[in-house]
Amino acid sequence: MKRSVGEHVFDWINALLLCGVIILSIYPMLYIFNSSISDPNGLLRSRSLMLLPEGFQLEAYKYVFNNPKIYTGYLNTLFYVVVGTVVNLLMTSLAAYALSRMDLFGRKTLMKIITFTMFFGGGMIPTFLLVQNLGLIDSRWAMIIPGAISTFYFLIMKTSYEGIPISLIESAKLDGANDFTILFRIVLPLSKSILAVITLYYAVDHWNDFIGPMLYLRSQDLYPIQIVLRDILISSSMEAMGGGVDTGFAIGENIKYATIIISTLPIMLVYPFIQKYFVQGALIGAVKQ
Repeated sequence: MKRSVGEHVFDWINALLLCGVIILSIYPMLYIFNSSISDPNGLLRSRSLMLLPEGFQLEAYKYVFNNPKIYTGYLNTLFYVVVGTVVNLLMTSLAAYALSRMDLFGRKTLMKIITFTMFFGGGMIPTFLLVQNLGLIDSRWAMIIPGAISTFYFLIMKTSYEGIPISLIESAKLDGANDFTILFRIVLPLSKSILAVITLYYAVDHWNDFIGPMLYLRSQDLYPIQIVLRDILISSSMEAMGGGVDTGFAIGENIKYATIIISTLPIMLVYPFIQKYFVQGALIGAVKQ
């Protein structure tokens, strides 16, 4: 089929715009990485776009990894991510399946109540008091139970479940399957794409959680990597100030960029493995079949 000049122009404009988006997405991480391995004095003097490092040194990374708390922080974060995501998926799947069934008693009322929570919440202080009254302060479960279900992710998963042909569920019921069997043997295997997407969303939320640990955790042995890196950054800035204003500022900048790389790189490595599910799952959950 012969294409018109306008279609070719549109393709070129579209390609240029996408290239611009790619550059805007990649450049900040490139700048941060180059800054983290640059010489402190070279970083201080540099006024360039930092497409290449200004010198080379790994002292910032050595400073961070020489702190024994960094490994405890990583282990704690892995626990919160793995256990928290499993709890999230289990609770969200159960709720989404129940409310995706048209014959559930009080379904519309429950949906109105759940949707209400997306627009109105108790806020930080009532949530803290609730967690305190439940006896979860300074415990690992304070990082998991309060956010066991996200209303937004629940609605995406529920919409996805509603797209599964009702004939499959009716056939399973005729064969004597109960709701748990239907959920775990039929619905979940047919929802791998949306499960991969929701798993990513929940995992990223747990990995990046900063306010929760600040509010609910008191023991440093329970701190996730985000809080540990914050403490390292604060202590390094305080120590660096003793080396002079310029030198202290430069060293502090190196460590700041190194902590950003350390905190974001692991979760970024997960994306390529589930990228093939991402678009498909998001569309399944966003459009009712």
